[in-house]
Amino acid sequence: MTPTNIGRYQILSELAQGGMGVIFLAHDPFVQRSVIIKVLTYQFALEEYHREFFQQEAKIIASLEHPYIVPVYDFGWQGSQPYIVMRYMVGGSLADIMKVKRLKLAEFSKIIQRLCEALDAAHERNIIHRDIKPGNILFDIDKEAFLADFGIAKIKSDANDDEEWVAGTPNYMSPEQCLSQKVDKRSDIYSMGVLLFNLLTGQAPFRGTSNEDLMDKHVNQPVPNILDLEPDLPAAWQEILNKAMAKSPADRYTSAGDLAKDVQGLVSGKWYWRNL
Repeated sequence: MTPTNIGRYQILSELAQGGMGVIFLAHDPFVQRSVIIKVLTYQFALEEYHREFFQQEAKIIASLEHPYIVPVYDFGWQGSQPYIVMRYMVGGSLADIMKVKRLKLAEFSKIIQRLCEALDAAHERNIIHRDIKPGNILFDIDKEAFLADFGIAKIKSDANDDEEWVAGTPNYMSPEQCLSQKVDKRSDIYSMGVLLFNLLTGQAPFRGTSNEDLMDKHVNQPVPNILDLEPDLPAAWQEILNKAMAKSPADRYTSAGDLAKDVQGLVSGKWYWRNL
């Protein structure tokens, strides 16, 4: 049953249900604007581990305060259930857009640029997103892209912490995520490479009969030749993809910004090689 209010916010409709939370469209009567409210579902709210994980997401986003990251407005409790209040992105998600059209090179180059700037800002604070995918890229009324959903983000510390778990979306997971190994910023760069492949071809680089099969391909199969799918593209796109999606993190771009520079350079016709 959809509540009528969460805190001071008036619920307008339920938008979606995820693995751990419910997303509502709501109205904030104090400032007269629409907002999105993410509520941890009741069964998860009973477990301290999930409550702490949910609250960490709010803290992570609030600490970033980056112009290309969907901002958090508020955090509170509805009984025993925590909730996060975020900006309402009226333009929908990149996943929505990709269902109806293929973006032009100049369009997705700008998106890649903004996302990479947001990721570099997060990485500078030792925050790894771990779930880069079209559904987590949202657009405002001006059709500008924003990075969203730090729900499974990891704060990388200097502590000797060997604990990892499989987290992410199999279509976009790096080999080290698939193997439950330690991740760093280069895992997000791999996922950006998968996103780039998808934008260029309209399909994911790997397909599997199960999540396990798909993750095995991320670990063991080479990056597909993009020219087999889009023969009219410059061959340099394959070089960019091979570097972004290298199996070993050591062979990938050292920053998201470096990936964005090569994408922009190729799209603008000012391509230059930087040890690809």
